[in-house]
Amino acid sequence: MKAIFFLILTLVTLPVLFAQKELTLEDAVMNQYRGYYPEHVFGFNWLPESSDYAYLDGYVNMVIVSGKGKTERISIKEVSKVTGEDIMWFSGLQWKDASSFYIADNNKYFLYNYKTGEGEKTLEFDALAENGELEIVTGAVAYTIDNNLYVATPSGKQIPVTANEDKNIVSGQAIARSEFGITDGIFWSPKGNYLAFYQKDETNVAEYPMLDITKTPGETSFIKYPMTGQKSEHGRVGVYNMTTGKTIYIEPKGAKEDYLTNLSWTPDEKHVLIAEVNRGQNHMQLQMYNAESGAFVKTILEEKHDKWVEPEHPAFFFNQSADEFVWMSEKDGFMNLYLCSVEKGFVRQLTHNTWEALGILGTNAKGTEVYFEGTGESPLEMRAFAVQVSSGKQTELTPGEGTHSVTVSYDGAHVFDQYSSTTIPNIARILNRKGKTVKTLVEAENKMKDLVLGQAEISTLKAKDGTELYTRLIKPSDFDPNKKYPVLVYVYGGPHAQLITNSWFGGASLWMYWMAEQGYLVYTLDNRGSAHRGFAFENVIHRQLGTIEIEDQLTGVAYLKSLPFVDGNRMAVHGWSFGGFMTSSLMLREPGVFTTGVAGGPVTDWKYYEVMYGERYMDRPDENEAGYEAASLLNKTENLEGKLLLIHGSIDDVVVMQHSHSLIKSFIDKGKQVDFFVYPMHEHNVRGKDRVHLMQKVLTYILENNK
Repeated sequence: MKAIFFLILTLVTLPVLFAQKELTLEDAVMNQYRGYYPEHVFGFNWLPESSDYAYLDGYVNMVIVSGKGKTERISIKEVSKVTGEDIMWFSGLQWKDASSFYIADNNKYFLYNYKTGEGEKTLEFDALAENGELEIVTGAVAYTIDNNLYVATPSGKQIPVTANEDKNIVSGQAIARSEFGITDGIFWSPKGNYLAFYQKDETNVAEYPMLDITKTPGETSFIKYPMTGQKSEHGRVGVYNMTTGKTIYIEPKGAKEDYLTNLSWTPDEKHVLIAEVNRGQNHMQLQMYNAESGAFVKTILEEKHDKWVEPEHPAFFFNQSADEFVWMSEKDGFMNLYLCSVEKGFVRQLTHNTWEALGILGTNAKGTEVYFEGTGESPLEMRAFAVQVSSGKQTELTPGEGTHSVTVSYDGAHVFDQYSSTTIPNIARILNRKGKTVKTLVEAENKMKDLVLGQAEISTLKAKDGTELYTRLIKPSDFDPNKKYPVLVYVYGGPHAQLITNSWFGGASLWMYWMAEQGYLVYTLDNRGSAHRGFAFENVIHRQLGTIEIEDQLTGVAYLKSLPFVDGNRMAVHGWSFGGFMTSSLMLREPGVFTTGVAGGPVTDWKYYEVMYGERYMDRPDENEAGYEAASLLNKTENLEGKLLLIHGSIDDVVVMQHSHSLIKSFIDKGKQVDFFVYPMHEHNVRGKDRVHLMQKVLTYILENNK
């Protein structure tokens, strides 16, 4: 076992005895991102085509700094006075040019020029509107009401782009249940002459019931929920011509249930690029379409894999050429950048890193280099890099260990870098390209220095196949190596998530430190299948969810039991969502290891989960009967030893209630007692003040039963 570094959340260099205040659980839950959150710079922007930059001070004041260092402050009250509207804060801030910016106040948009002090309301639309997407050049806003798409223009027009009375046809919203990196459904062309949008036909998708208890009597509403192996939505892309008012539609080239993902525009607005993925998710084709007619032009790139292909990033055009672009792919085993051409397809690999690139940040004014974020040599970190398009030469932009958030200036000469680590609450600074600090904007103090808190040790151990796994062990402030401590294992374990990072708190929730002060060790392990470790690390879970993940978690348990200060007979486990699946799986597939489990929003049988996620990792139920049977918990309830609490939101639209109800029915059939708690009218996560109640429920259950 190799210790990497330590996180001490009291005074870093002074003994714990100087701390004055004990952390309450309510404070831990409610104030981690409020009262105890380190000072940050919010809303930072490099101004367009300028060396100036701006950021927000408390969301009601804006600080603008010129390239020569001159500072100017603007209050939201000034903007409100000029526009004649009572605007509360700088919401939806987007810079139009180096002098003027847009802000949004619900269904109203405003344009303000800070150099002239002039401003106006540019448009207003229906208060029921959602998903507003501003087009910077023209000032138009596309938005949705219910299942239809509209455009409002500064000239006062309110244009219905779609008018579908059939509620099964949904336009302008995310499709594929927000998988494949899809976050929205509206895509303006570079100059605002066209509007592309997703449209999904959910006619064939099964309806799932949700009970609204706020009505008397209660009312049932329905959501569309495509479960694995069942009929799915039909997606397509519409392109609305702002000049002619006409819309053309792009259908999948393959089957109707193929996924249309990662849409991008060519800089000349002539073509749309869409990554089409077959329902089996083992074949991706980057397709090119004519934006005017919708005609298919060509297949630019193609990728296949016997496990899965998952595009998550659209084509990035790094200069004004409509030919060259950068594509991100894991095809060499790690997410890397590739130089591609509309005409030639793949040209060459730009980066050859054996670590994960995580996203493209932008390019310089000349389009000669591309900026991207990635883990760097440590998978626990987030750093930023530049790569020259011509040579592939790569340069790191972020000196210093930690988790960095970066934006690069228009000319590429300066970098805004905001970062934290296990020993640094937060630093925000301006760097030059040599990594030298030009100006420090924030150097945050530790707001928890007066709290009695323990420490977290981030370490590594080896999986059975020799793979290095990262772990985090939180100890109480009065830790005594001569005592025996009970353990709470906190687990997630699924794809697209990483619990342990070199950031403030070490990636942990503050309630874990509270739990440690109750005399516990709180342990977490990022098993194979989780994020930021490369494709091979992740794809070992294919067709066997819960198997490799449990093997790795048990490696962590074995290590814990080898420690002289661990009470191996008092071990509890808790997790939510995939972590709820892991918690229930550990209790039922490995009975006797844990005395107590609390599973929140758990998947209990993958046949009840959604098509897009479930079939990527498990294939369809009729293609992988043995895998579904092995992963199902419904046939393992007779194995329960110890105490298990299931928690579920009553209107969970991600992991639907059928998972918990089916598991409970199986427990009843087997004569096994189990505990169950519902959070009425909460979805997949319990948020707001009720989250305090949730954590009290979870941790009290563990404290009372892990004996």
